[in-house]
Amino acid sequence: MKRKTEKEKMSECHLCLLGLIALSSLLTGTSGVNDAHVFISSGENVRLPCNNALHDCTSTTWNYNRFRNSGTVELIAGGKKKNTERQERLSLGSKCSLNVNNISKEDYGFYSCRQLVNDKQQEPDAHVHLHVLHVSQTEISAGLSVTLFCQLYSYPRVSCEDLIRSERIELFWVNQAGVKLMTDSRYQISSSSDHCLITLNITLLNEDHNREWRCNVTQRDQVKASITYTVKSSEAEVRRTAGLLFRVMVIIVEFAVFAAPTVILLQIICARRAGEFLR
Repeated sequence: MKRKTEKEKMSECHLCLLGLIALSSLLTGTSGVNDAHVFISSGENVRLPCNNALHDCTSTTWNYNRFRNSGTVELIAGGKKKNTERQERLSLGSKCSLNVNNISKEDYGFYSCRQLVNDKQQEPDAHVHLHVLHVSQTEISAGLSVTLFCQLYSYPRVSCEDLIRSERIELFWVNQAGVKLMTDSRYQISSSSDHCLITLNITLLNEDHNREWRCNVTQRDQVKASITYTVKSSEAEVRRTAGLLFRVMVIIVEFAVFAAPTVILLQIICARRAGEFLR
């Protein structure tokens, strides 16, 4: 059997190293040194950095992809906004950064900043992965409970499970004092690593009116974004008042049903006695 030369061994090592680098790139969701991960809550304003900016922004182009295989949308070209449905919420900031106002969950995805001079690319693209934290809720039930859904929307280059493992992403709920909530008789918490979703069901108490619960997302134990939900007293009070009025109406109807024969009987007796008196 022919023994491998030192040169062949070195080639195999290089191939192995390249394979490890490629695998690491897939797991971390990055593709270059200029990549950035930005976390933001829906409803807030965000600044996306352009890490390859030149001396001015007339060469800057910002592109956007929501999904891996979706078409590229050109947001900024030559430093000017393109005619898109989001153009009113977009602007260029310092160092050609992209400002996006009033973030919605549909804004998550993959953004790239490119520098073109005379139609020639000057630097490698600067990539930004925008992760959007969003909370939705069910209506307050008749038994005064509510379910909150907190989801992290991310560019699906890798699964949420891989993102959690490689970037140490964590989603969790805290109360108004900042204490992490756990499942007990009052709170029921469930999560789905497939969709970066954590659900909180709360049995509401009288003192919960205007109380806040907050969903946090952390990366490597550092809070990157948070979003709050407040129980509005008007919501609960309207339901309580409606229930009280309904019970009062039932009582009145029941009283009227049972009292009516008695009133009629008394009227008959009074009428007879009055007739006897007149005689």
